[in-house]
Amino acid sequence: MTTLRLVVEYDGAGFAGWATQPGQRTCQQVLTEALQTVLRAPVELRVAGRTDAGVSATGQVVSVHTDATADPRRLIRALPAVLPDDLSVRGVARADDGFDARRDATSRAYEYRVLNGPRSPVRRGRVLDHPQPLDRDAMARAAALVEGQHDFTAFTPTQTQHVFFDRTVYRSRWEPRGDELVYVVEANAFLRHMVRVLVGTMLDVGRGRRDVASFARLLDGAARGEAGATAPAHPLTLTSVRYPGDPPPGPAAAPAPGWG
Repeated sequence: MTTLRLVVEYDGAGFAGWATQPGQRTCQQVLTEALQTVLRAPVELRVAGRTDAGVSATGQVVSVHTDATADPRRLIRALPAVLPDDLSVRGVARADDGFDARRDATSRAYEYRVLNGPRSPVRRGRVLDHPQPLDRDAMARAAALVEGQHDFTAFTPTQTQHVFFDRTVYRSRWEPRGDELVYVVEANAFLRHMVRVLVGTMLDVGRGRRDVASFARLLDGAARGEAGATAPAHPLTLTSVRYPGDPPPGPAAAPAPGWG
């Protein structure tokens, strides 16, 4: 059995999320078919973060298990010919037997881009348009409260398969980048829609619709209905995944490694 570690990038606009679904175009289905075409053998994939429809990734990590003999250098050269333009394998390396991209991950990091200025037609598929002023100081205070271990029940759908709602957040902050305001968050794991509901609720803080104190109370296991709306998926990107031996979370996330 050969185990590979892939770094994958994709534009989420054309996919119904990561996980295979009958009759839907998904990242898992497209990547599985491409790998089986090149390797001429069945493959089993495990992904670090199961992204939803419309969510993109620049540093997604996938473990591949196959009985085929796989040369990473040959594989990364061959895959572009069988992959679509909106999904790319940016790195391939052999991994230890038993490596599981999801189980072994110690953290995942996401970014959510808000264009806090005039609308940009070029960036319309990558940002949330918000031309009205925002109280950035209040949003920064709210984001800082997210760090640490909390019960995030308020930030995931009521109908859910999750049974444990505590997550540990290592980094949570809003970063000004030109005319954009980017939410950067890294945690040991995320609930479904968690980042998007955090963003939607913090935007309420920025608009003055709720104060920082009321936001803080949501982090103690409040009901979903007490938090804000779920922000759209298209400005959200999974940027990196950490594993044992990687540098610990710090002021800036290390870029996902690429191998040839």
